[in-house]
Amino acid sequence: MNIPLIATLLGLSLIVCPLLYIYVGPELDASQLSVLKTLGIIAGCSALYCFVVGELTGNNSQMDKLWSILPPVYCWVIAVNGGMSLRLVVMAVLATLWGARLTFNFARKGAYRLKFWEGEEDYRWAVVREGPFFNGNRWGWMLFDLFFISIYQNTLILLTTFPALVSMTSTVPFGIVDVIAAVLMLGFIAWEAVADEQQWAFQTKKWAMIKAGQKLEDLPEPYNLGFNTQGLWGISRHPNYLGEQSIWIGFYIFSIGAGIGIFNWSIIGCLLLIVLFIGSSSLAEEISGGKYPQYQAYCSQVSRFIPGKRFHN
Repeated sequence: MNIPLIATLLGLSLIVCPLLYIYVGPELDASQLSVLKTLGIIAGCSALYCFVVGELTGNNSQMDKLWSILPPVYCWVIAVNGGMSLRLVVMAVLATLWGARLTFNFARKGAYRLKFWEGEEDYRWAVVREGPFFNGNRWGWMLFDLFFISIYQNTLILLTTFPALVSMTSTVPFGIVDVIAAVLMLGFIAWEAVADEQQWAFQTKKWAMIKAGQKLEDLPEPYNLGFNTQGLWGISRHPNYLGEQSIWIGFYIFSIGAGIGIFNWSIIGCLLLIVLFIGSSSLAEEISGGKYPQYQAYCSQVSRFIPGKRFHN
């Protein structure tokens, strides 16, 4: 993970967000600012929880567990305060469908326990923690946990829901642009569900054979590669990330349907999310490239996000 890049993003976000609000608009009215205050309190409490519990338990996936839960909460708070208009309800329902699917996918990986702070940690945090930048640097990691994992990511998922906030007081009727946004979101929620199901099936079967005593190189094709090249994964290295980014672009389009304008400051959430997934996919590929000999050949044949050529072993 490129730590200097992350630090740069944090700094730019602090500058760009208020500038977009000031120079692009729209300006929030008193009711929207009141809702924003409520959302900010929730996000602040979440950030504090993630940092304290993550440091006490050594499990830095606390934010990962809340990633799919908080946006639906934010959207329903906005919808209720916005008079449950059709647009806001549709946005909240779609955010809830997205969150339910993502929560289910993370839960079956063992992330959630009755004691919420327990559960499986995302494997990438251990890699970053033990990497050259933080290895032995306890204070450095603690600051990274505080500012990036806890504060920045909580801020980011709050920002992704801002198209609902700016649409809260809109008097423009639900129309064709909203329908396009809804179809786009539903389509990519389905796309992401298919991608995750294909990955789950591949990894489950691969690890079942390995646990039965077979070596990776002796497994039948394509399991002997170690990574999935089937279905959507044969035409995109990260079809699930493509779906995730596109879902929130679709969510932003609702603000256009609300008459806020083609370009407004609530776009910052989906733009920063795209940048985050570029960094996250780079980290995942660095890990996979170090484990699987043919992964670089896969990268040379298949595009990172946008579907392209199919992988040929």
